[in-house]
Amino acid sequence: MGGFYPETENVLSPNTGGGYFFAEYMVDAISKVFQYDYEGNLVREVELPGVGSASGFGGKKEEKEFYFSFTNYNTPGSSYKYDVETGQYEQYWKPEIDFNPDDYESKQVFYTSKDGTKVPMIITHKKGIELNGKNPTILYGYGGFNVSLTPSFSIVNAVWMEQGGVYAVPNLRGGGEYGKKWHNAGIKTKKQNVFDDFIAAAEYLIDNQYTSKEYLAIRGGSNGGLLVGATMTQRPDLMQVALPAVGVMDMLRYHTFTAGAGWAYDYGTSEESEEMFNYLKGYSPVHNVKEGTAYPATLVTTGDHDDRVVPAHSFKFAAELQEKQAGDNPTLIRIETNAGHGAGTPVSKTIEQYADIFGFTLYNMGFEELPNQSVMKEFKG
Repeated sequence: MGGFYPETENVLSPNTGGGYFFAEYMVDAISKVFQYDYEGNLVREVELPGVGSASGFGGKKEEKEFYFSFTNYNTPGSSYKYDVETGQYEQYWKPEIDFNPDDYESKQVFYTSKDGTKVPMIITHKKGIELNGKNPTILYGYGGFNVSLTPSFSIVNAVWMEQGGVYAVPNLRGGGEYGKKWHNAGIKTKKQNVFDDFIAAAEYLIDNQYTSKEYLAIRGGSNGGLLVGATMTQRPDLMQVALPAVGVMDMLRYHTFTAGAGWAYDYGTSEESEEMFNYLKGYSPVHNVKEGTAYPATLVTTGDHDDRVVPAHSFKFAAELQEKQAGDNPTLIRIETNAGHGAGTPVSKTIEQYADIFGFTLYNMGFEELPNQSVMKEFKG
C-alpha cells in the first residue's frame, strides 16, 4: 500500500513516472513541481527553468528518464530531458526562432486591489530597461469563466518586447488561478471586482514607473474585450490606448445572440431581476459611454463572421465612442472580413492585424518611428 502526499489549497495535476509521483501545482498562476516516492515522502522540488508553466513529468515505472515541457512569456515552448534519480535535466529541444530568451526577464509581483485583495501579475520586458515611466506597456487581462492565464510564449508579444515594450498580465478574479472561490469572486454582482483588479494593476505599473498614463495600453479579447470596455469607460484618464477585441459590449442584450445565453452563469442576465438589470447597466460598455468625455485612443477589433460574440457589440460600442468622444484621440474600428472569433486565423491575417494594432498603439503614444529603431541602426551600421 503506497503513501499519500498532503492536500494543499493549490490546483493540482498529478502524474507518475520512473517509480515516483510528480505533483504539478498551480501556485499563484505559475507551475511548481514536487517529486514524491510511493510512500508519500517528498524527494525534491523540481527547480524549473523560470517563472512559467510546466507539463509532462510522466513515464513508465521502469523509465528513469522522461521529458517535460516548459514555457513562459519569454521562453518559447521547449522540451527538457529529466533524470528521475538525480533531478537533473537538460534542454532537449527548442523551436528555431530568432529570439533570445536570455535578453528578457519575467517576474511576478503582487499588488493590492480596491477591496484589499492581493492579486498576482507577471511583468516581462527586456533586461536593463529604465523604470522612468516612459516604456510603452500593454496590460493584458481576461478575468472570467474560470479561465487561468498561465504564462506562455507568443511571437506577437515577443515582437512587442523586442521594440522595448513591457508586457504585463495580472491574474484577475473571475479566473481559475486560485480555484472556485477566485472564480466566484468575479461573477454576476461581483463582476466589478474584475475591473477594480485591472485598474489596480494599471496603477501599480504607473506607481512603480514601468510606464505612465501616456505610454499605457490596455488589451483583452472576448470577455477581456468587455474588461477593456468597462475599464476605459470607468477610468478614461488611466490609459493612452484601449484595444478591445471581439468584446461583449452590450450587457443588457448579450444573452439574446448566438452563444450568449451560455454566459449567464458568469454574468447574470437583464431578465433575471431588476437588481441584475441595474447592475449590468451600471458597467455595460455600450451604456456607459458619456457625452463630453475624453476617451483614450481606441481601436476596436472584430470579425464580420464572429458567431461567438456577434460583431454588433463592437459596432455599437465604436459608434457610441465616435459620437460622444470629446477629446482629440481617434476612436476607430477594424473589421476583419470573412473572419470569426479569432481561432484559425491565418498567419498572414494575424501579421496584418498586429501591424495595425501595434502601429496604432505606438503612434498614439507619440512614437514617430519604432522605439527600437536606434538599435536597428546600430546593428546595421
